[in-house]
Amino acid sequence: MLGTTPLEARDQLPLLDEVLDFHAAQLGRDFTAYRNHAYRVANLCLAMVTGSDEDERLTRTISLAAAFHDLGIWTDDTFDYLAPSRRLARDWIVTKGCPVDTAEIESMIEQHHKITPFRGEGGRLVEAFRRADWADVSLGILSSGLARDFLRKLHAAFPTAGFHLRLLQLTGKRTLKHPLSPLPMMRF
Repeated sequence: MLGTTPLEARDQLPLLDEVLDFHAAQLGRDFTAYRNHAYRVANLCLAMVTGSDEDERLTRTISLAAAFHDLGIWTDDTFDYLAPSRRLARDWIVTKGCPVDTAEIESMIEQHHKITPFRGEGGRLVEAFRRADWADVSLGILSSGLARDFLRKLHAAFPTAGFHLRLLQLTGKRTLKHPLSPLPMMRF
C-alpha cells in the first residue's frame, strides 16, 4: 500500500551522503547532479512507502539503493552499470556491516529501469523505487500518483544540476559505440 506524500522532503539522509562523499572523486563534476538525483529518488520512494512501523529500516534501505543505483556509471565508466552498482552496494553493506537486506537492495538496483511493474520478491519496495526513479528521470511526467506540488518542491530543493543533460550525453555516447544495445540497463 502506498503511503501519503510528506509535506516536506527529507534534506538529510546521512547514509546516502556517506556513500556519495566516499565516491565524490569518481563522480567528479557530476557529484551535485547525481546527489540531487539520488535525493529526489529517495524522497519520492519514501513518499510512496512511509507510514509503516518500519520507517527507520525503510529509510536505511532506500538511502543505500538511491546512493548506489546508478553509481556504476562513474565507478566503472560504463553505461551497462547495473551489475557494477549492485556489486558496489553489496561490498559497502558487507564492509560496513549495515543492518539491511542486501538482496532487497540489489533487486531495487537491478529493477529500477524495468518498464513494466515489478511483481517479484520484495515487490512493494522494489516497485516503489522503480516508480520513483521513473518519476525523476521523466521530470515528473510519470508522477507515480504523487502530488505535482511535492514534485515541484523536490526539484526546487534538489535541482537537476545538469543530471538529465548528462544522461542524454551518456546515451548518445553509448549509442555511437553500441548501436544495437544503446540502453543495456533497461528491463522488461
